Amino acid sequence: LLYMNIKYINTSACEGTLACSTCHLIFEEKIYNKLLNETTVADEEMDMLDLAYGLTDTSRLGCQVCVTKDLDGMVVRVPEAVSDARKTSDKDSAS
Repeated sequence: LLYMNIKYINTSACEGTLACSTCHLIFEEKIYNKLLNETTVADEEMDMLDLAYGLTDTSRLGCQVCVTKDLDGMVVRVPEAVSDARKTSDKDSAS
């Protein structure tokens, strides 16, 4: 999530460059629709979401969502699994 004027640690593999789907989030329908009213989902984000595990109709990439005060209290789910090349790399290097 993009926080306005708040420092945070980005934990996605691509560091927010829209090149992976590790920051895949699932929003409540009401919040998802509110986000759509504020910004459209870019084709590049849709392409990355196609690679995400547990894709839903209300899925977004967290790195593409701007958090504003009117979203205070929103509920966001994290999928049970993610497609993350770092996990494979960690296992390979441990061998």
